[in-house]
Amino acid sequence: MPQPQLLRRTRALWRQLLHLQLLIALESGESEILVGGQAVMEGVMMRAPHSYAVTVRRPGGELITTTRPLTRPAERHKYWGWPLLRGLATLGQAMALGVRALRFSSDQLLAEPGETAGAGDCPAQSGEPAAGEVTSWGMIASIGISLAFFVAFYKLVPLLAATEIAHRVPMLSGQIAFNTVDGVIRIALFLLFIGGLALLPDIRRVYQYHGAEHKVVFNFESGKPVDVEHARTFTTLHPRCGTSFMIVIMLVAMAFYILIPAQTFLMRLVIRIALLPVIAGLSYEIIRFGARHSQSVFALLARPGLWLQRITTQEPNTEQLECSIRSLREAMALEQTQGGELVIS
Repeated sequence: MPQPQLLRRTRALWRQLLHLQLLIALESGESEILVGGQAVMEGVMMRAPHSYAVTVRRPGGELITTTRPLTRPAERHKYWGWPLLRGLATLGQAMALGVRALRFSSDQLLAEPGETAGAGDCPAQSGEPAAGEVTSWGMIASIGISLAFFVAFYKLVPLLAATEIAHRVPMLSGQIAFNTVDGVIRIALFLLFIGGLALLPDIRRVYQYHGAEHKVVFNFESGKPVDVEHARTFTTLHPRCGTSFMIVIMLVAMAFYILIPAQTFLMRLVIRIALLPVIAGLSYEIIRFGARHSQSVFALLARPGLWLQRITTQEPNTEQLECSIRSLREAMALEQTQGGELVIS
């Protein structure tokens, strides 16, 4: 493998690994709204109710798009539309789409000029897979590392730190105080992580694409013609962003752990891992209710997430807005072929 290609592959895999840690924070939208999306490496994935598109700008400036039909989980099995379960279904589908979109974007960054790269079940529009694609095993390894990092960084490390603090300060060993300290440490680690990544040029560009995705979604929802000039006028801060979802999860988790008595380190760790699906499902319902009732107390829980989007979304440039608009138009075009009635101006 030529040295430049080896360096490109190494950089792409490194960016992919970092991006996987941000997958939830970069996701926006839910199964019952018109459109949502997610930033990927040098591109944007846009999602309609029954279709999605991923558009990536290659190093040479060319825009490459792939589109796929989409089925809502509740349309396959009705129970996925029930409260709590619908949050898990939406999150699971968003994560799966995010991984596919991320792999597609990785492949495009590795492809040689003039090559068309595919991505497994997220193929390019034409052509055979290129030799520079990210392998399935490489993607599986990245996901495995990311899951291990998530458990260690957001569950194990805060618990270890809170346990050590409680040993040194006995007054913080009570149920409420201990779990409050644990929760504060978890949120602090999250803030340090997303803020630290913003210092990396590659991730800062992802945050810019995240901002472009939000602006274009707002542009679409406004009913105005969807173009760069109109999209530029909208804010990058969106209430349905995954950054808000992450903060709500952490706040809800803190309350859950306070209510559930556990005295040993091992039991506390098991509870934190086992209750994650329940906490995620409840957090989704809170975000969903708050988005529909902006004056409710639940809407207040999403406010910190809006503040944090000043980190995870950055002002995009014209090319990034063009990429996001292309992705939305392609998703809408496929939606119409499947009987959808969504039309953008």
